[in-house]
Amino acid sequence: MSQETKVSKARSPNDKLSKGEIFDVLQNERRRYVLQYLRTNGGPVKLGELASDVAAKEYDCTPDEVSSAQRKRVYTTLQQTHLPRMDEAGIVEYDSENGVIDTTSHTTELTVYLEIVPGSEFPWREYYLSLGAISLAVVAILWVGIYPFTLVPPLVWATVMAVVLTISAVYHTFVAREVTLTEYAASREESE
Repeated sequence: MSQETKVSKARSPNDKLSKGEIFDVLQNERRRYVLQYLRTNGGPVKLGELASDVAAKEYDCTPDEVSSAQRKRVYTTLQQTHLPRMDEAGIVEYDSENGVIDTTSHTTELTVYLEIVPGSEFPWREYYLSLGAISLAVVAILWVGIYPFTLVPPLVWATVMAVVLTISAVYHTFVAREVTLTEYAASREESE
């Protein structure tokens, strides 16, 4: 790939990605794994190293345990499909001649979407939705006057719901802050 071609198709760091481009990239699990790898390790990275890591995630093993057939399958699709598409959108910088992938400002922009519920993290939005639904159900039950809920005064019910919501929000905030501080500390160590 010539330098002229690369410059002519590159996005400006000020260009925004469209929702369509973002969804197109994130809809594919391999492309999400590429972004996760780059978020954690940065770039530039060789295609072989990236393919081993992506294959390890797909096959739920360590990069050393990936078979050559598994690695080759991932390597080929990254090389022929995923990385060129991500490069064209300006999400990564892919040098196909040298097999090197590097980050762009858009890589960081997209990794934010991976943080919504990374891996097997607890889905907080579902928790808060459930908490809201339970609270509304209790209000409706109290309004209708269904026994035994009427044995407890409405102010006590409201206090219990407020306390549960507040404790949940404090815990969620603490967990999110802890993850952010841990990631920040790890990135600081890598840069030094």
